[in-house]
Amino acid sequence: MFQYDFMQHAFIAGTLVALMCGVIGVFVIARSLSFIAHTFSHIGFAGASFAVYVGMDPLGGLLLFTLLSALGIGQLGVKMFRRDASVSVVLSLFLGLGILFLSLSDKQANFTETILFGSVVGIDMQDVWQIVGLTAAVILILAAGYRWLKFDSFDQIGAEAAGLPIRWISIGFLLLMALAVSVTVQIVGALLVFALMTVPAAAARCFSQSIFGMIVISSILAVLGVWFGLSMSFYTNAPVSFFITSFEAAAYFIGIAYRYWLARRRVPGYQR
Repeated sequence: MFQYDFMQHAFIAGTLVALMCGVIGVFVIARSLSFIAHTFSHIGFAGASFAVYVGMDPLGGLLLFTLLSALGIGQLGVKMFRRDASVSVVLSLFLGLGILFLSLSDKQANFTETILFGSVVGIDMQDVWQIVGLTAAVILILAAGYRWLKFDSFDQIGAEAAGLPIRWISIGFLLLMALAVSVTVQIVGALLVFALMTVPAAAARCFSQSIFGMIVISSILAVLGVWFGLSMSFYTNAPVSFFITSFEAAAYFIGIAYRYWLARRRVPGYQR
């Protein structure tokens, strides 16, 4: 399997993206922003479609649309955007735009499948270096702001009382989410990006009560899911995304069962 360059590139890129999703996903879940990760993926679809239509790099379109939308959501306020009607309107609008740009482009057939479902095995070395740079930027920024972000994500009232710049932390995290979604779309596609970004973190909450423990477990589950998906896809020719999402879903349900088992045992200090 590793004798092929495309599999080497896929494992490198997939591992880096999984690590990034494992880390940022814990804060996405803690801040109840899963719906925004889903929204960004649809906005990214429109951005990538627009980029192909005008002859740009699809990643450039992804970044442009998702980063601008992150700034817009940050200015409007996450609570306002969380309304079901607002989310539905935005998703519908950008899906419509994406379909429009694809219909005007002469590359719609191959590109539609790639952007919607991902194409990790089609990544070349140039793409790998792009992913390395963007993933490193996300992780380094998260590390630099870890204390503030942790405080605001898990104790927002305390963070506000301590005088932390809550609004700027929120906008900064939305921008990081937009960047992470743009990178992840290349691995699992726009339709399934939220699975890699939220499901491992949701499963990790079942296995650990500490924030650092959640980050470690979430990252491990995300990486294992990508490795499992790539390996199974190589030997079966089935889509990579199917195996990744199946693995992560299984990990989540195992976590639910484990938490239920602990609750039944009434472990001291465990909160159901």
